[in-house]
Amino acid sequence: MRQYVGVLALVVAACKPGDGAQAPTPAPTPSASVRPAPSATARATASATSNGARSVAEETDDFMFEYAYPKEAGRIPELAAVLDTKLARTRADLVAEATAARRETRAAGFPYNKHSTVVKWKVVSDLPEWLSMSGDVANYSGGAHGIYGFDSLVWEKHAKDAFAGIELFQSPAALDKALGPKLCQALDKERAKRRGSAVTKGSAAEFDKCISVKQATVLVGSRGRAKFDRITVQFGPYVAGPYAEGAYELAFPVDRAVLAAVKPEFTDAFAARN
Repeated sequence: MRQYVGVLALVVAACKPGDGAQAPTPAPTPSASVRPAPSATARATASATSNGARSVAEETDDFMFEYAYPKEAGRIPELAAVLDTKLARTRADLVAEATAARRETRAAGFPYNKHSTVVKWKVVSDLPEWLSMSGDVANYSGGAHGIYGFDSLVWEKHAKDAFAGIELFQSPAALDKALGPKLCQALDKERAKRRGSAVTKGSAAEFDKCISVKQATVLVGSRGRAKFDRITVQFGPYVAGPYAEGAYELAFPVDRAVLAAVKPEFTDAFAARN
């Protein structure tokens, strides 16, 4: 099985010093149970329903952790194992980070703000041979506000393999070329709605530039429910605009140009809508 690596919106590089924002933890980890770290008080709940869905919630004096995935994923044992592994790794990262932060802030004489990580997986499209999911990831690491980002996971049911959405394409550059001016035009149109004025053409301002899908999370979906015929490009905060503007999510149909950017081994999974 190929090694799946989660793709979060690349907000880390875009965050500015002094914003108080914290970037999403590198994602994911599997675990049959979630044990609270020792603390004065701890609350933990976990549920694995008979339909396959799983939800974990845990809170201690140091951290708050939530992780959930839907029944469509839980009904596939191999995929559930992948998500459980991501759960365990994500929690371990949070515990280590929170423990160190509490120790450092107390040593410095400052109050400690509880850290948190919340990961929620949702179905984008459930096709005969594929399951495409999106992940919403939110983190707080003690600053003025938290930060959130995205993840994607595409499961090939027959091969029992997991991929990030962008891995179905030849490269981010190939998908950029396939989308062409449409990506920049759609982004600027949405920016104008949020800002109340159009983006100045040719502006060199950081949040006026066109952004590559290399800095985004790419989801693959389907309106026809047979093959992937649309893609969604998600830009997290600080990538396409300031934090106050929130995330940007742009949808595009799979056309011939996008289809040509798909890796040959995955072409049969896609269908152009023109």
